[in-house]
This record gives sequence, structure tokens and C-alpha cells, in this order.
Amino acid sequence: MWIFTKHGFFSAVCARQGNGKHGQPVDPDRIMVWGRVRGHLEALKMRFPDLLDKCDIQKSAGTDYAYRLFMQKPVWTQVLASLAEDTDYDNFKSKVADHQGEAGAAYEHSQHEIWSVMHRLQK
Repeated sequence: MWIFTKHGFFSAVCARQGNGKHGQPVDPDRIMVWGRVRGHLEALKMRFPDLLDKCDIQKSAGTDYAYRLFMQKPVWTQVLASLAEDTDYDNFKSKVADHQGEAGAAYEHSQHEIWSVMHRLQK
């Protein structure tokens, strides 16, 4: 699942059992949230300190997503529900720019590119 929020971009999947390395079976009760930008995961942790305080951001060198958070699925479910409740805008791309300021310029630009790619599906 890809999630684009005013806090950042995340990819969420079931974590693998044990140390999470390839080849391990999937753990359907645990979620791994990937981030390409550490600041996005940091912003998520800051938004949900009570839920994510024990989740350390792990660096994962040589992978397509450089940063990861692991959590139990019920925690992730609460985060997603709260993110939905936080919706307070009528234009997502503009909200990203307002929320992240200069630090989010690259993220906002990426949003426009993604919008364009997905818009082609509509045609």
C-alpha cells in the first residue's frame, strides 16, 4: 500500500518474520512502513508519539526504500484512521506545500508528477 500524506510518502507491507530478511515467511500481524526520506518517517513519529514512540527508524542500506519502521498491525490501523480524520484540506498537493514548506518542495514536485502519471489512466 502506498500512502501519500501531508507528513510524507510511505509504503506499507506485512513484515517478514524473524529478522525480516528476504526468504522469511510473512508475518500478517506486523507491518513494515518504508520511507524513502527519513524526515517523512520522523514526521509520522512526531504526529503519533504515543503510538510510534517505541518504533525506531532503521536505515536499510542497498534497498529501494532506505528507511523502515516496524509495528504491530493494530498500531498501523490506528495511524491510518487518524490520518483520515486529519484531512483538513480541499487540495492535497497545496496542503503538502503549506505543511512542509521549503523542506517539502521536492515532495510537492513529486506529487505533481505522480498526479500526471495517474491522470493518464483516466483517459
